Amino acid sequence: MARTAANGKLKVNFNQNGPKPEDMTKCTPNNGEKTGPRTNVPSRQPRQESFEQAPMYVAVLTYLGFGIVTLFGYFRDFLRAVGLEKCHLAQERQEQKAFVPLYQDFENFYTRNLYMRVRDNWNRPVCSLPGPVFDLMERVSDDYNWTFRLTGRTIHNVINMGSYNYLGFAENNADFLKTVADKTLQYGVGVCSTRQEIGNLSIHEDLELLVAEFLGVESSMTYGMGFATNSMNIPALVGKGCLILSDELNHTSLILGARLSGATIRVFKHNNMQSLEKMLREAVSSGQPRTHRPWKKILIMVEGIYSMEGSVVRLPEIIALKKKYKAYLYLDEAHSIGAVGPTGRGVTELFDLNPADVDVMMGTFTKSFGAAGGYIAGKKELVDYLRIHSHSAVYASAMSPPVTEQIIRAMKCIMGKDGSTEGIRRVRQLAENTRYFRARLKEMGFIIYGNNDSPVVPILLYMPGKVVAFAREMLRRKIGVVVVGFPATPITEARARFCLSAGHTRAMLNQVLHHLNEVGDALCLKFSRQKFSSRPDLFDETDFELHS
Repeated sequence: MARTAANGKLKVNFNQNGPKPEDMTKCTPNNGEKTGPRTNVPSRQPRQESFEQAPMYVAVLTYLGFGIVTLFGYFRDFLRAVGLEKCHLAQERQEQKAFVPLYQDFENFYTRNLYMRVRDNWNRPVCSLPGPVFDLMERVSDDYNWTFRLTGRTIHNVINMGSYNYLGFAENNADFLKTVADKTLQYGVGVCSTRQEIGNLSIHEDLELLVAEFLGVESSMTYGMGFATNSMNIPALVGKGCLILSDELNHTSLILGARLSGATIRVFKHNNMQSLEKMLREAVSSGQPRTHRPWKKILIMVEGIYSMEGSVVRLPEIIALKKKYKAYLYLDEAHSIGAVGPTGRGVTELFDLNPADVDVMMGTFTKSFGAAGGYIAGKKELVDYLRIHSHSAVYASAMSPPVTEQIIRAMKCIMGKDGSTEGIRRVRQLAENTRYFRARLKEMGFIIYGNNDSPVVPILLYMPGKVVAFAREMLRRKIGVVVVGFPATPITEARARFCLSAGHTRAMLNQVLHHLNEVGDALCLKFSRQKFSSRPDLFDETDFELHS
């Protein structure tokens, strides 16, 4: 960041030829607003988040369970080494032993001895519309999950509690999809060219205008892949000599984009404003390592809703810190756009903030809109810059026409531009389902994470054996769930992640809750000792570590 001698303000340029946003002024809280502890920043909404810690014996038994499984893994590796057990994994041929090994046994230890034993709980083949209910193809394994075979039978009417179909737009209603069918007949299903060549269709430009209007910003640009929207655009915004401050629970696409950029990366504790402010203060006062030159840019990267924790970003406080220290803010709304806010416009609407205060707004169409792809939105100069410098814009094939039309018709439905109230009804139904489901789980005694407004609801299972038993028992009761464990989560925090949808009826939710109550009792999963609590290692403002 370049400091001017005249007034001491910080000016940041994305590139010498790129956009030059206006100087940011110091933000002070308005009268009557609550301020976060030990930070002079406003808090416009109470933190309604729960991160209760499990009893100590649960953590001890979890570590013990992993220890036992690991010991058996080494024993099985020994049996394979002496030829008493067949090894199903790929290995180098004998004549290749002198070469650099392609397969590292130790690196594959977890996959070989832990994941393979339980992988029947993932990658289950769906053979119907993945709506609120779906059908699964039954499969069995004769060799402890190394291979599977289909039995020819179908498991019908499984309640889908794992898809990101927040507003229920992943549907096959012929009346709703008529415009999508018409656009498919008009344009076909593929473009086979980048938008900078001959793949720029009129509906692509219509979609970008609609996204900008929906978000309340100047301009937007859409991409065919949500993951690449992050990983390929961040390197176009920052580079060597820039600093990225990233939340420790950010998605892999954000992490990959940050690494590809070549910028210096520092990680602050999840949603911890004191940790973030200390890093910002140190970055502005000390500058770059060794040379102490000012950083060219400082970019704060956060998510709207964190998909593993169900927590919501503390956006008002982050915006205040961004303005105070003249940094930029990159907001990933993959899980929050369409899912929160009175009219589904994401966390800026949830906190009643001006979208212009967010420098780079990113989101995906793969969740609330039942489609594919992503977008970047903000000032027109930012979007124009990315049209030229973004790898996703220059090299990727243009978005498929029927997918584009699906996004347009879903967004118009939410905005009421289709002449109906169906969109706002779905937004309100999702909010109602979320509050109801979370409240009932707390009453039952489960430990759940996240914000009361978040449709992502993690239920903590902790022990590896319970994770497997929970997933299998729920499927036996015709409820499809997603279970997640180490290394995707901390080793002591394996969980089942439920995703609510506007398509879920109250009867469906009651059926799921009934079975959850029974399974929770049978597997002893109700670890909660109090109704509401906070998680100190994530939110205690006086207890944090800095990572570089």
